[in-house]
Amino acid sequence: MGSIFSAIGGGINAIISAIANILETIVGVITTIIVTIFDVIVDILCCRCFGSRRRSGRSHGGGMGHSHGGGMGSSY
Repeated sequence: MGSIFSAIGGGINAIISAIANILETIVGVITTIIVTIFDVIVDILCCRCFGSRRRSGRSHGGGMGHSHGGGMGSSY
């Protein structure tokens, strides 16, 4: 009798473990999708923020070049 209950218990344990593994896989996939979407949104926002800063930095750098050139002219 004990071996029958043990076999039934082992079968139930295997079924519960299989269901748990399936749920774990589903949660992992959903988490990966959410993280990927979040990374894409952050990349888009950072490109816009840093892109505008780089553009202003380039124009500012050009302004510095002109002021530096003027400084050299005044030293003559």
